Amino acid sequence: MTDLKNRVAVVTGGSSGIGRATAKLLARHGARVFTGDLKPRPENAESFAELGITELICDVRSEAQVHALVERAVADGGTLQILVSNAGVDLEGQVPDVSEAQWDACLDTNLKGSFFVAKHSIPHLRAAGGGAVVFTSSNAGLLPRAHDPVYCVSKAALNALSTSLALCHARDRIRFNTVCPGPVADTGLIEESLAAAANRAALVQEFIEASPLARAFGRMVTPDEVAEAILYLVSDAAALVTGTALRIDGGKSLGVPPRA
Repeated sequence: MTDLKNRVAVVTGGSSGIGRATAKLLARHGARVFTGDLKPRPENAESFAELGITELICDVRSEAQVHALVERAVADGGTLQILVSNAGVDLEGQVPDVSEAQWDACLDTNLKGSFFVAKHSIPHLRAAGGGAVVFTSSNAGLLPRAHDPVYCVSKAALNALSTSLALCHARDRIRFNTVCPGPVADTGLIEESLAAAANRAALVQEFIEASPLARAFGRMVTPDEVAEAILYLVSDAAALVTGTALRIDGGKSLGVPPRA
């Protein structure tokens, strides 16, 4: 039920982390994949070529660029049936210390970018007789976090956008779901934090300790694990799954864990 042969997929933020893992997994299951990213990576060229993945430049804050990405996928690939809106940025800091420019950059990327992707994909998905959309959210969209309130706002609003669109477009057989991961190793967001840390190993351990199941396994979530969840949500195995927010966070968003 995860055979995606003859289906066209668009993945934003597809050059690294969760997006790259997702693009490759969808391609391995038969999809014709088009990725859009603000900074395509030369190291992807060989593996993407082997899987038939087309990597394009796309800043999701630009409606024109998002529209161009979707239209390129349809022109070169055919009928669009899968959309993974994965591009995102982090923002730590308390509200009194956040500038308007920082607010705009976070909300424009994490929320407005997904709005643009959905806006320009829905007509194609409707014409195809249905399809699947997955937004990459975060456990920050499920519970408040003291260190990054603006980021939390962007992801909570993204979850709301997903459920609203799921309700609006069920009659079109277009399904909308979110994945809510975190912390995920080997992603741009995590690497930015680790690069700025005085003690990288200590911060890695802090991320692991924040999630009870991650602590039990001694590791963070991997991009491949999130990609597997996305594969399920876009496949026929999830034909009647819509409006969900799937937690992939090692139990971090469950509450206060038992004491060790």
